[in-house]
Amino acid sequence: MDKIWLQSYPRGIPADIDADEFASIGDLFTRSVKQFGARTAYINMGKALTYADVDRLSAAFAGFLQGVLKLPKGARVALMMPNVLQYPIAMFGALRVGYTVVNVNPLYTARELEHQLRDSGADTVVVVENFASTLEQVLAKVEIRNVIVTSLGEMLGFPKSLLVDFVVRRIKKLVPTWKIPGHIGFTTALSQGEAVPLEPVAVTHDDIAYLQYTGGTTGTAKGAVLTHRNIIANLQQAHAWIKPFLNHEELIITALPLYHIFSLTANCLTFFKIGATNVLITNPRDIPGFVKELGKYKFTAITGVNTLFNALLNNPNFARLDFSRLHITLGGGMAVQQAVAERWRSVTGKSLVEAYGLTETSPAVTINPLDLAAFNHSIGLPVPSTDISIRGDDGSEVLPGQPGELCVRGPQVMREYWNRPADTANAFTPDGFLRTGDIATIDEKGYLRIVDRKKDMVLVSGFNVFPNEVEDVIASHPGVLEVAAVGVPNERTGETVKVFIVRRDPSLTEEQVIAHCRKNLSAYKVPHFVEFRDELPKTNVGKILRRALRDGEA
Repeated sequence: MDKIWLQSYPRGIPADIDADEFASIGDLFTRSVKQFGARTAYINMGKALTYADVDRLSAAFAGFLQGVLKLPKGARVALMMPNVLQYPIAMFGALRVGYTVVNVNPLYTARELEHQLRDSGADTVVVVENFASTLEQVLAKVEIRNVIVTSLGEMLGFPKSLLVDFVVRRIKKLVPTWKIPGHIGFTTALSQGEAVPLEPVAVTHDDIAYLQYTGGTTGTAKGAVLTHRNIIANLQQAHAWIKPFLNHEELIITALPLYHIFSLTANCLTFFKIGATNVLITNPRDIPGFVKELGKYKFTAITGVNTLFNALLNNPNFARLDFSRLHITLGGGMAVQQAVAERWRSVTGKSLVEAYGLTETSPAVTINPLDLAAFNHSIGLPVPSTDISIRGDDGSEVLPGQPGELCVRGPQVMREYWNRPADTANAFTPDGFLRTGDIATIDEKGYLRIVDRKKDMVLVSGFNVFPNEVEDVIASHPGVLEVAAVGVPNERTGETVKVFIVRRDPSLTEEQVIAHCRKNLSAYKVPHFVEFRDELPKTNVGKILRRALRDGEA
């Protein structure tokens, strides 16, 4: 497809980026800490770390992994924590000496965690103590050899660290009892690593930076292999897109978890390149607390999902904040609703700009111009050095304005799925485009619009929920004969899960189904609605028709 979207690029945005500017993420890191050493890199709960601090502390963590634990290059290091200062320290520490980061959602159930740790072959895990009890349940079933445990307050400095941990442990009781023999504390690891000189490691574009897990069309979580070049390319693309609009001193609010690819690339890495400050929000679900924290800063940028922006707008204190320096609001992960975008502009005086991406694309594929005057129902224009193709069922390209599957090719597209050659082959077209599974159109100016999504996926607050996974869990209940899961609209989360069940045990109740799900699924995957039926609609070969159920709900 001709790059008709280039005509719509804002002034100053190039058609292509230089993915070879940096040899690795470690190279980018080294240049940034050298250039911006005295600037504040991260703030969390009032504690600030400069770029020089992050350099020193991540070097100590790298020394621990390399010199104390003796991990070989390429070893997988799992990070299981919310937005705390320990995350960038551990992440950059691992990457700068050639290890692969495996981002883990700390809210995973034991079943979900076991799958990811086993599939990735992670050797070492860093976990916040709040979630150590979940890790403890699976350690006997996986090959984890080293466990590093930290607390929410550990890096906040005396006496705040003691106060935060006391409140979390004793007052709010957010740390379930756990016991992991042989674990080591995060501060102890840093202390031991400080004494170890780092051995230089040649890290290239082709080395794996992240195993970033995503649900597949079958519901089985798959690791997208994101190389250093994939990530560098995407942050270069993102930087090229925002560069014409940047101020000298950027301060970005990072509320989405850094283990999510959107926040990781857009906030943590892209803004690190330009010497910005990231304010890490540990618990964005506490909207009153979040708004109070926002009041401490004249922030210039914020990213999030539609539900987060909506929740902020519904807090009466949000409108009283100072938005005088805000000039970048980026929404992704799920569709931005027109009502939310319009209200955001009304309250802040700034546009809420929608973007689109996938875990498999590191993630950015399209972004709307940052100077967008009004909400346009579009996911934007392809970012520099990106090819897109809209294809029909026969694989041929459709005409502009006609719907077809959105296919993507570019330096940000993953190399493969980890240890899944068949899934990898199915994900790509013969000419190297990634099949997104999303149905889109493109207009004469190059703007893309999603007209349908992956037919079965449910999008809850920006997180993918795949019906097969929910169905597999519910089907394991002895009282269930058949089950189907679909997404239904929800004002707060965009969508939520509803399940239809044919009972094996006539006495099975909705409460029993929900309780079973809560034991085996993360909270956002647990159905909000349960409907019992005598039978489910099926094809002539016996496959349950989820589409018929969705249409019935609509």
